[in-house]
Amino acid sequence: MSIVTKTGDKGMTALMYGRRVMKCHPRIEACGAVDELNSALGLARATATRDAVRENILSIQKELVNLMGELAVAAEDLERYVKDGYSRVTPEMTSRLENQVFELEAGYEFFSGWAMPGANVHSAALDAARSVCRRAERSVASLLQDGQLRNAEVLIYLNRLSDLLWLLARKAETPSAGA
Repeated sequence: MSIVTKTGDKGMTALMYGRRVMKCHPRIEACGAVDELNSALGLARATATRDAVRENILSIQKELVNLMGELAVAAEDLERYVKDGYSRVTPEMTSRLENQVFELEAGYEFFSGWAMPGANVHSAALDAARSVCRRAERSVASLLQDGQLRNAEVLIYLNRLSDLLWLLARKAETPSAGA
C-alpha cells in the first residue's frame, strides 16, 4: 500500500475509528502540535551528549505517542478507545515529570530571569521543543474549553513537560552541569 492515498486531497482526514474531519479541526491542530513536539524532542535527543538524557527524552517521546492517540479519538469514541486497551494520559505520568522538575530544582542553581535560547545546540533544541510544547498546550486547552476533550490530565501533562524542558535547557547551558 502506498503512502499516497489521496483521501486527504479535499482537506479531510480521519480520526481514530474512522470519523472524518477537516485538517484544520481543533483536534487535528492539537495532534499536529504534539507531533511537532515529538519531532522537536527527537532533535533534542539527537543533540544530547549523555545517555541518561537521551533515554529520558525517548521515554517522554513514547508517552507523547500515547497522548497523541488519545487526542486522535473523538470524545464519543473514548469509551471504545479504552475498551480496546489503549492508554490514556494519567496523573502518574504527570507525576513522573513533576518529580524530575523537583529533582532538577533541588540539585542545581538555575538561571533566573529571561533566558535567551541558543547558548549551544542542545539547549536551543530543548528550548525549541519547549515552545512547541506551549503551542500544544494552547491547542489542548481549546479542546478542553470546547468540551471536545474529557481528560484534563493531557493539559496538565503538557504543562509539566514545558516546565521540565525549560529546566533541562537551562541545565544544558551550563557546561559543568553535564546535560
